[in-house]
Amino acid sequence: MHKPKQRRLKIGLTGGIGSGKSQVSDWLAQYGASIIDTDVIAHDLTGPQGAAIELLRQAFGSEVVSENGALNRQAMREHVFADATARKRLESILHPMIADEALRQADQAAGCYLVFVVPLLVEAGNWRERVDRVCVVDCDEASQIARVKARSGLTTEAIERIMSVQATRQDRLAVADDVIVNDGNTTLAMLQQRTQEQHEAWCNMAKSGRYGKQANNH
Repeated sequence: MHKPKQRRLKIGLTGGIGSGKSQVSDWLAQYGASIIDTDVIAHDLTGPQGAAIELLRQAFGSEVVSENGALNRQAMREHVFADATARKRLESILHPMIADEALRQADQAAGCYLVFVVPLLVEAGNWRERVDRVCVVDCDEASQIARVKARSGLTTEAIERIMSVQATRQDRLAVADDVIVNDGNTTLAMLQQRTQEQHEAWCNMAKSGRYGKQANNH
């Protein structure tokens, strides 16, 4: 007789571009959590011959598909920045596919708790109902811009355009159950300490089966 899997604590990890959520998720994986990264899933879906490519071609035309059969990210980026309706159409195609694959991976995961890394958790809307707790890696906008410039070479204007279509810092904090602070005064060692403390808190919740909404700030 098939025994259903024991219910596990599900965390939604989010933060704006340059907030440090990838570093936090890397540490959480080292500590024993199962990481399901929706950015990685999205790249697989839109890579060469990915499952979303034909739907995107039908919706937006062949100009958004590169010669190798992958999404032409630059063309699509320009398209959705110029047209909010196009962005909603793109999201209506990708978001359900990403969610389905994330849940499939979660069903196979073996970690002590699950972490769904969702950059657009607030914007996508229904992720809030899929997880037990939302954790925001919080960062001031000036630090976000400085970090992204240092790693990508993008101009301040280009970074601000990306940030303009993401949820605001206030929007993210409004849905947060847990906050890991990574502002301009935070060193890497401080961020790791805060991440480890948050991991230990989640482990205790996972063991107790109580995933209540008491807020934690680290």
